[in-house]
Formats: sequence, C-alpha cells, structure tokens
Amino acid sequence: MDQLKVKLQYLMPQHGVSRLVGRFAAAKCGKATTAAINWFIKQYKIDMDEALIDDPNQFETFNDFFTRELKPGLRPLIGDDSTVIQPVDGRVSQAGPIKVNRIIQAKGHDYTVDTLLGGHAEDADPFRDGHFTTIYLSPQDYHRIHMPCSGTLRKMIYVPGDLFSVNPLTAENVPGLFARNERVVTIFDTEQGPMAMVLVGATIVASIETVWAGTITPPTGAMMSWEYPADGLGAIKLEKGEEMGRFKLGSTIVACFAPDFIDDFVAGFTPGAQTRLGQMMALTKAK
Repeated sequence: MDQLKVKLQYLMPQHGVSRLVGRFAAAKCGKATTAAINWFIKQYKIDMDEALIDDPNQFETFNDFFTRELKPGLRPLIGDDSTVIQPVDGRVSQAGPIKVNRIIQAKGHDYTVDTLLGGHAEDADPFRDGHFTTIYLSPQDYHRIHMPCSGTLRKMIYVPGDLFSVNPLTAENVPGLFARNERVVTIFDTEQGPMAMVLVGATIVASIETVWAGTITPPTGAMMSWEYPADGLGAIKLEKGEEMGRFKLGSTIVACFAPDFIDDFVAGFTPGAQTRLGQMMALTKAK
C-alpha cells in the first residue's frame, strides 16, 4: 500500500491539483471556507488556543487560517548569542554534517548541496563540510518560518520542480526529494558565516512567501534569482526569531550552515524529534 501511494504521486498532475486547491484556499467562500476550516481543525486536532485569532468564523480565507499567527509570547526565544534556535514548529527529518557536498535525505537516499541550492557551485561552496537540518511541517503545525539566528539576506533563488508530498513515507522512497521539488532558496550572511534557508514546496502547497518579496510561487516558470546589498537602503536584515516566510499548506525547510558555524546540535535534536519555534537547536562555534 505504501509503494502504491508513492507511485500514484508520479502519475498525478501535481501542479494542477496543487493550484486548484490553492485557488480555493485563497478564495473568500463564506460558509464553505468556514466548513473547510472546521473540518481541518477536527481532522488534524488543531489547538486553536494557541492562535491569536481563535474563532474559525473570523478567517475570510483558508489561507488566513492556515498561516494564522500565534499569541504573543507563546514561543519565547531560548538561549543567547551562542545558540541557534529552531525556526519552525515541526519534526526533525534529518540533521547532521554535510559530508563534503552531500546531504542525507533518508536511509539510502542523499542529494548534493549544489542541486538543492539551484545548481550553481558558487552558492554551494560555502556549505561544503558544514551542517544541515531538515524539518518537516505537518498539517497541524504553525506554518510561519522564522530566523534561527540574525542575518542579512544576500540572495534569493526560485527553483522550479516537482510537487511530491514531503511526508516521511515519500522522503524514504523518492530519490533526491528535497532537491527535485519546487523551492525557494534564501542565503544569508551572519556573524557565524553563511546560512541558507530553503523553503521546499509539496503537493497542494498553494504558495510560498517571504516577508520581503511576498508571494514567490505561484506562478511557476524558469529559475530566477535576486541579489541584495549588504548595507544601505535596499539591505534586508532580520533578527533571530523574526518571521522570514510562510507556507500556504504545509511543507519542509532545509537549513544549511557553513563549516565553522555549528559546533553541535543540542541533545535530542535527532530524526523524529518534535521542534518548537524558539527552542535551542544548536550551539555555535566560538569565534
């Protein structure tokens, strides 16, 4: 049955289904929208007590509900300048060293940093022999992505691709999953060195957004990239814990860190572990 579920994903019109769902999620459909939200809350056991707006009737679109804000102070930042925080609510898929140029996806599967970041060696070079973590956001999770440390945006790349599911079953069975799905790559300068935050699309992920550019996809098309200044009027600087993007319907983030960035991940930050925004993820190397 599991193999059938995976094979069906190869056959289905991934983009067509995802965009169709996306149109409904973005539409103001009144009672139909409220009914869909209530069904989703019940199906996935959403804890609305955490939401800034906790009444399902107050959301005009399904997307507004799905990207709901948390109540202030609910995810305090833990640690000091020597720590890297968990950027999302979700579960650890993988975490560890980047072995020369390869990132572990699941047992028997890996992919290259070059491919993940869009295929250009100059973008991947700073992360060879560094560290990475992959975190899966399930439907019930909070779907805004925050900065694990303070940084200055230097580059953003839109990479077109497939829209396979990114759940654990698919990750274990689709080769190079996170480097073949549609994604938005963001590369930051930080005090510890370069950091990449990759927002990976998935089946029925109707949209990927960043706080500085709004909706990146849809529409889809050819690969595109944008570069940003380190200083001055056009510089984009984000503090640790500040929101940097969001998914409209769930997906996965892959974070990559330069070799002298991460000293070690904290105890328990291993595949399957629950993550919560603001909790400690790793310690940095002393500079």
